Amino acid sequence: MSSFADPPPLAAKGSGVLVWFRCDLRMQDHEPLWLAAQSGQAVVPVYCFDPRHWGTTPFGFAKTAAFRSQFLLESVADLRASLQKSGSNLLLRRGDPEQVLPSLVRQLGLSAVYAHALVGTEEASVEANLRLALASQGIPLHLCWGHTLYHPADLPFSLERLPEVFTTFRKQVEGTTAPRPPRPAPPRLPPLPPDLEMGSLPRLADWGLADPVADERAMFRWQGGETAGLARLHHYFWDQDRLRVYKETRNGLLAADDSSKFSAWLALGCLSARSIHEQVQAYEARCIRNNSTYWLVFELLWRDYFHWIALKHGNRLFRPSGLQGLPIPWSIDWPRFERWQAGTTGYPLVDACMQELAATGFISNRGRQNVASFLTKNLGIHWQMGAEWFESLLIDYDVASNWGNWNYTAGIGNDARGFRYFHIPKQSREYDPQGDYLKHWLPALQGIPSAYVHEPYRLTASQQQQYGVRLGVSYPRPVVDLEKSLRAQERIYQTALSQTR
Repeated sequence: MSSFADPPPLAAKGSGVLVWFRCDLRMQDHEPLWLAAQSGQAVVPVYCFDPRHWGTTPFGFAKTAAFRSQFLLESVADLRASLQKSGSNLLLRRGDPEQVLPSLVRQLGLSAVYAHALVGTEEASVEANLRLALASQGIPLHLCWGHTLYHPADLPFSLERLPEVFTTFRKQVEGTTAPRPPRPAPPRLPPLPPDLEMGSLPRLADWGLADPVADERAMFRWQGGETAGLARLHHYFWDQDRLRVYKETRNGLLAADDSSKFSAWLALGCLSARSIHEQVQAYEARCIRNNSTYWLVFELLWRDYFHWIALKHGNRLFRPSGLQGLPIPWSIDWPRFERWQAGTTGYPLVDACMQELAATGFISNRGRQNVASFLTKNLGIHWQMGAEWFESLLIDYDVASNWGNWNYTAGIGNDARGFRYFHIPKQSREYDPQGDYLKHWLPALQGIPSAYVHEPYRLTASQQQQYGVRLGVSYPRPVVDLEKSLRAQERIYQTALSQTR
């Protein structure tokens, strides 16, 4: 992947450099900031709020809803506070970066812009337009790589030869290369000019958003920023010693420490994958090396893989036919989609997950797989509607992971396994055997014994009366027949598959 070779170091002398923060809101393991600090030049850290991030998706959802917006504001505020402690500050601007940053470079007489590259097609378009705008001023844009565990220049194959199956990718990477050590945070940075307008932090109302209301049922409280991310890392690894059992508990649906919950800090770059990996190594040296410590790194490798796939395939990731090019005639059924959104499908696991998502901006990975499977394999609804809804609500939205996983679950991804689906009641019994998660988010089901709570639609009239639930009144009847809908969608899938052969 030679196109992502390391950028040249900054010249020892110059008029100063702009460091553009994007989805890398941290000071530790930040290559552009580290290079700038080593140069001895003036360093101007900038974050630009791009108004396009608060537009609408093609299906009409808010592109960035309140939970993710709030987490972003907290993360930017934390970064500004950290930079101030180092002697610098964070300039805040609003507008299209490809217009705002060249103007700032010209105003301050800077000689270069350093930033991290991102893999999304929208992000790459901004990079390309910024590069052109800066080039017209004779200013270079140097892009570093820092959003994945492995550096692309260290992988044992080129981007063009990236394996299309994760297992093949993993086997080639593991044992042949190693993650680079994370860069330290610069202890001191040169001060910014005292007369420079720093800019103010926006409010959610500036984007037409109301402040999110904390739901008392939420089992985990998210706080944006590198400081909170590092605290969570320390809590999970060292205070609670939960890495030891990560593989066994990671599919838990309810408890805060069943999984690492690093995803939102990774998505905005408040934590780097390399910093987490370094802590895993320290934990293995001090405590134990087992399947759980390996599995956390394994999950980081899956995340890497989605980034390389997004980079390799570009716009194909966002086409209705997906990476496989399967011409599935997806349904756009708004009434049923709205029942899925609201968590009123009549299938408790789906409903609990979707209500948790609406109330908190987060659901577990296991929950995401189940609700995505139900939308595409039972309802037959356009997978892009689900992907856009996740993009809007998820506090840990990451373009590569979100769209890559939806491709995969819809059966149109590069690593798809035919008509693969999640049987909702079976999954519910396996991962929530007593129904604790279901009852936590669906109070109408609290009186139902665990033996029946996963399929309340099977209750007789007398059982409904006994357990205090009325189907169609206090809890909805199923939106579709589970087995019939699966068979119908499989026929549609097989027909589409035959058209591509």
